[in-house]
Amino acid sequence: MRVERIEDPEDPRVADYRDVKDALLRSRRGLFIAEGRTVVARLLEGSRFRARSVLVTPRALEDLRALLEGVEPGLPVYVAPAPVLRDVTGFTFHRGCLALGERGAEPGPDELIAPPGPRLLLALEELADPDNVGAVFRSAMAFGVDAVLLSPGCANPLYRKAIRVSMGGTLRVPFARLVDWPAGLGRLGEAGYALVALTPRGAVDIADLGTAQPVPQRLALLLGAEGRGISAGALAGAELEVRIAMAPDVDSLNVSAAAAIALHRLRPAGLTLPR
Repeated sequence: MRVERIEDPEDPRVADYRDVKDALLRSRRGLFIAEGRTVVARLLEGSRFRARSVLVTPRALEDLRALLEGVEPGLPVYVAPAPVLRDVTGFTFHRGCLALGERGAEPGPDELIAPPGPRLLLALEELADPDNVGAVFRSAMAFGVDAVLLSPGCANPLYRKAIRVSMGGTLRVPFARLVDWPAGLGRLGEAGYALVALTPRGAVDIADLGTAQPVPQRLALLLGAEGRGISAGALAGAELEVRIAMAPDVDSLNVSAAAAIALHRLRPAGLTLPR
């Protein structure tokens, strides 16, 4: 690493961090912001993304020194007092540690669908709330999901809030935008996946998967936005519709909670998925 001290919030070396709230500007530059020690560590370790620089307080530098010394030798690490860092970014959620990441070339959906063998994918339809997208990715990381396919209306997984809520899951779990949604979901069947839709109207209790009927070894779990649910077009391509059993007076769960329950159920049911 290359440690450089920052004493002035207007220092041009940290100009990109001053645009932290401008998602359009970051998108045009191909950049994103990771914040917090855990998330920054996940960017630097085991992520497909390259870090352009890191901005930390002196205390955060000491906490991350061993990690930073093991990454790219020329990585700029800007060290600023907490008040200066706050003036640069304009917010305090970062806990004294941020990194600037480069989006780079994104994989296409076919690249994520094609690998052979047992696989578990998520297909997300119109999840426009970055909190929900981030929470779903956090569960995807926890339960070994191989990749996530997004409909055109889904929030950007590299939006700052989505990365933070995911605890770095959006940096670890590969994702691709499926532009020709829902017709493009047909590629899953062609590649040997069973498309399973999670919906309150499902005929099968997800708890019965693995007992009353086997869990497909190549499975794509389809989730829809709250309220609207999964569209008729997407449901038409599903091989199976499953539900999570709930109390009679409750009709649904937050999509991120439903995703966590479903993925936890699918993981012990014989799906041993390589990461």
